[in-house]
Amino acid sequence: MTIRQPRYSKEEFAQRGKAIYEAQVRSQVEEGNYGKIVAIDIDTGAFEVGDDSLTAAKQLLRRYPDAQIFGIRIGHLAVHRFGFHSPSMSV
Repeated sequence: MTIRQPRYSKEEFAQRGKAIYEAQVRSQVEEGNYGKIVAIDIDTGAFEVGDDSLTAAKQLLRRYPDAQIFGIRIGHLAVHRFGFHSPSMSV
């Protein structure tokens, strides 16, 4: 099995992924896919939508085995949420 190596710093990786999502992908996936995950190859702009991160990434890797995958939950700021937040808690 080949181990894929990152080609970008964490900052550049995130910046490229967000830019591609906003400029190219969002308008194609947002309607009807709220809450699903989109996996984007930040080198090619290719993407796949799945119900979860693993499914979306596997679909993309089938097409682009060397993909540098950025994932985002459609309609949200991030893929996963950490910690507890209650509507009654003030932020």
